[in-house]
Amino acid sequence: MNKILLFNPRSANAKYRIPNSILNIAASVEGKYPWVIVDGNREEDPLSVILDCLETGEFKYIGITVMPGPQLKQAIPVSKAIKAYYPGTTIIWGGYFPSNHYKVVLNSGYVDFVINGPGDHCFPKLIQALENGAPYELIKNLIYKSGDTIVKTIKEDLIEQDDLPPLPYDKLSSFYPMEKYLGKTYLGQKTIAYHSSIGCPFTCSFCAVVPIYEARWKAKSALTVYNDIKYIKDKWGGDAIEFHDNNFFVSEKRAVEFAKLIMPEKMTWWGMARIDTMTKFKDSTLALIRESGCKIIFFGAESGNDAILKQMDKGGTQSGEQIATFAARMKKFDIIPEYSFVLGTPAATAKEVEAQIDFDIKFIKRIKQINPGTEIVIYTYSPVPTEGSDLLKQAMEKGFAFPQKLEDWISPAWENFDLRKNPLTPWLTPPMIDKIRNFETVLNGYYPTITDIRLNNFKRKAIHTLAGIRYKINMHKYPYEIKLLQRWWKYRQPEIQGF
Repeated sequence: MNKILLFNPRSANAKYRIPNSILNIAASVEGKYPWVIVDGNREEDPLSVILDCLETGEFKYIGITVMPGPQLKQAIPVSKAIKAYYPGTTIIWGGYFPSNHYKVVLNSGYVDFVINGPGDHCFPKLIQALENGAPYELIKNLIYKSGDTIVKTIKEDLIEQDDLPPLPYDKLSSFYPMEKYLGKTYLGQKTIAYHSSIGCPFTCSFCAVVPIYEARWKAKSALTVYNDIKYIKDKWGGDAIEFHDNNFFVSEKRAVEFAKLIMPEKMTWWGMARIDTMTKFKDSTLALIRESGCKIIFFGAESGNDAILKQMDKGGTQSGEQIATFAARMKKFDIIPEYSFVLGTPAATAKEVEAQIDFDIKFIKRIKQINPGTEIVIYTYSPVPTEGSDLLKQAMEKGFAFPQKLEDWISPAWENFDLRKNPLTPWLTPPMIDKIRNFETVLNGYYPTITDIRLNNFKRKAIHTLAGIRYKINMHKYPYEIKLLQRWWKYRQPEIQGF
C-alpha cells in the first residue's frame, strides 16, 4: 500500500496555527492509508523533508492545501520539484486557490488533480481508485485533465459536519508538538485555531468562498465544537479560540448553545459574522455571547454606500445606515466590532471610482465617531473568478486579467493581490491607490489596532498624537513620519499578519 504525504505550505512567518484544512484530509484517510504531514510553517526546508520521504519509495500521493497568497510561494516550487525528481508521484491540490483557478493549476503540468471544495469524501475515494486502477470519473468534487480537456465532476452535497471523523490532533502532535500551534495573541496566551463550519449562505461577488460553496453552509453542533475545544484545552492548555469559519454566527440558536457551553471554561474567543444577520440577534443573545468570552467579532461591512453593496451582491438587508447603527449597538455590549471595507470597485469613469473611495473614507470616519473602539480593516477590491458575476464582468471589461501561467502568481505583485493590498486593476490609478493606503496609514496611526499586543501604551499614545492633526484636518498625503514609526515598531496589520 502506497503512503500519502500531506503538505501544508507556509502561510505565516512567525505564528503557527493548527493546520485544520490539511488535518481534515488526514482525518479522511486515517485508518485507511498510512500518512504523514509536513508543515511548511514548522520546517526550515520543507522540500528536503519531502524529498527524504519520497526517497524511501513508500510515498506515491502528495496532497497539498493551497490558499491564495503566501502558500503559493512554497506550493508551486515544491510541486514542480517533486514532479521533476519523482515524476511517478500523483500531486493533488485542494483549497480556495486551485478550486477557483483550476485551469492555470492543471495546465502547469505538475498538478494532477484538484479537489473542488471539501475533500472529506473525494480525497479518500480518489486514492482508492488510483490504488486499484479503478475509474475516478464519477467521484464528486474532482477536477482533472483528460488529454487536453479539463473535466469537472459534479459537486457533492455538503456533508453533515458532526458525521465526519474527529481531527487527529494527537497524531499531528507526534510530528509537530501541538503546544507550538497554540500561539500568543490578543485573545490569549495559547490560542486555538478552529473551523466549526464550512461555506456561507450568501453570494458576495468579491468573495472566494462563493464559487466553491455556492451559498451553502453546514456547521458542527455546538456540543461537538465544545468537546473539541475542551479536549485541546485540557490536553495542551489552550485558553482562547479563533474561529476561522467564513460565517460563524449564521445560527443564533447554535451561537447561544455554544456560549452557554464554553462559558465555564473562561476562554476568550473571536469569530466572523454578517451585520444584517447579527442585527436580528436578541439583546440577551449578544449579552450572553460577550459574557461567554467573545471579545471581538469580524464583520464584512464592505462599504457604507448602498449602491456599492448592491454592486458587490452583498445580499441580505445590509445597508450603510445598518452598519452605523450596529456599531453603536455593539458598544453597549462591550464587543469590539472589526469592520472590513473593500475600496476601489470598478465604475463607469475614473471620477466615479474616486468619488466612491472618498465616500467610504468619510463613512469610516463616521463609524469611528459613533464607536471609536471599532477596528477597521481596509482592502482594495480584488476580482474573484465567480462565473456569471456582474462585478467580475465589469472588471474584465475594464481590462483586468488573471495570470495565465501558474508561476506568475508568486511574483510580489500578485502575492499582494491575493492579500487585497495591490489590486492590479486597470481602473485604479496610482494616485487612487496612494489615497487609500495613505488614509489607512493615518487611520492606523490615530487609532492603532488593539490586536497588536507588542504595541505598549507609550507607543500607542505617541503614534496617536503624531497622527492626530492629519486625521482631524483630513491631511492624509505623504504620511512618512507615521510610516517610519510603524516600520520602526513593526506595527502589525491583523488582516495580513493575524492577531
